[in-house]
Order: sequence, then structure tokens, then C-alpha cells
Amino acid sequence: MRNYESMYILKPELEEEAIIAIVTRFEDVVKNGGGEIVKTDRWGKRRLAYEVNGITEGHYILMTFKSPSSVTQELDRVLKIQDDVVRQLVVKKDE
Repeated sequence: MRNYESMYILKPELEEEAIIAIVTRFEDVVKNGGGEIVKTDRWGKRRLAYEVNGITEGHYILMTFKSPSSVTQELDRVLKIQDDVVRQLVVKKDE
């Protein structure tokens, strides 16, 4: 298994319960694929560097995990189809 990081930004109008549900859903994608969550950091609501589809701020989430490469493809697919995700990125982390 390799180390990966996923950074995603959620819409600013989401309530706490919705944020927790979304984060849990993405963690479950990794766990169900045979991966392991190392750490999930919630950075809170921050201003975006530039406007994205009329949105100027969002909730930043950084998830560090270990998994087979197939899990990253599924996670990326799920992140892209989730309407509440403004931006997302999944990258392989150096050892």
C-alpha cells in the first residue's frame, strides 16, 4: 500500500452535520477499498485564492491515507460527482 493525500474544499454554506457526513463518506470509500485512514484534518472555513463558480470561501479538508492505487481512482470519482465539493485533488505522498 502507498501513502496518499486528498485535499478537498466543501461549499461554505454546509452545516456541521453535513460536513461530518461527507467526510465520513469519503473515509468509508478508502476503508471499503482495503485502505487505512492515517489522519483527517479539518482546516475550517477559509477564503479561496480565486473565485470558483461564484464561490469565494469553503471548508478545507485534508485526508492522509494508505491504500492500493485502485482506491484513489474510486475516491477521485466519488469526489467529482459529489455536488458539495468545490475542488478536489488526490496525490501520492512521498515516503
